[in-house]
Amino acid sequence: MPASPPPSPHKKLEHDHSRDAIARRLTEGPKVSYLRDWIYGGIDGAVTTFAIVAGAIGAGLPASVVLILGFANLLADGFSMAAANYAGSKAEGEDYQRLRRVEERHIQLAPEGEREEIRQIFAAKGYEGAELEQMVSLITSRREVWIETMLTGEYGVSDGHRQPMAAALATFVAFVMCGLVPLLPFLIGSAGYPIANPGLVTTGLTALTFFGIGSLKSRWSMRGWLSSGNETLAIGMSAAGIAWAVGALLHGVFGIS
Repeated sequence: MPASPPPSPHKKLEHDHSRDAIARRLTEGPKVSYLRDWIYGGIDGAVTTFAIVAGAIGAGLPASVVLILGFANLLADGFSMAAANYAGSKAEGEDYQRLRRVEERHIQLAPEGEREEIRQIFAAKGYEGAELEQMVSLITSRREVWIETMLTGEYGVSDGHRQPMAAALATFVAFVMCGLVPLLPFLIGSAGYPIANPGLVTTGLTALTFFGIGSLKSRWSMRGWLSSGNETLAIGMSAAGIAWAVGALLHGVFGIS
């Protein structure tokens, strides 16, 4: 197999590889990311609020009812999602601590068995013979490294240092910010500046929000912004379409108005 070509010297690297920069970066430790909380909250905020607005429009409800239902969802569902994210993030941290205590106890009570687990973990990665034994000896000579290696290799978990409150806050803020977009045309109308077709305007604004969220998250993935934006747009508009169809059906069958 031909060797891979060396990286182009003109291609910009993601971070500095000087000795001092590496030491500083490793000393600071990995940065905690709440990206998924922002994306999750933003998409769900826009989807659920727009779904309610679309359903209300489909049922022929007045603008005042659209605003009441929209804001009730915005605050109640936003808080519910934030609380659920807080509980979930806290549970993840507690589970990590539980598994850590399990490994600490096993290393103390059955060290040879734990060394064999390290041996098999790295044998599965392709190490063998003297090289494998040296790897096992090095890792098990440092208790903290031993524990962290077991947590990653056996359980597939690591301490990401995520703060439950920060995760919950990110979800709530993103939910409210993006969920407010579908209500803007109706808010403007209630302030004395009526919009001829608020349903059409809110659909356009919300579609832009979906596409914007998807395009933005492509910065942290290998996908292009257009593909990521279109995927999120399709997901959001599909949910809204279902809500509008249900609202229109109920309006036609039961005469809800």
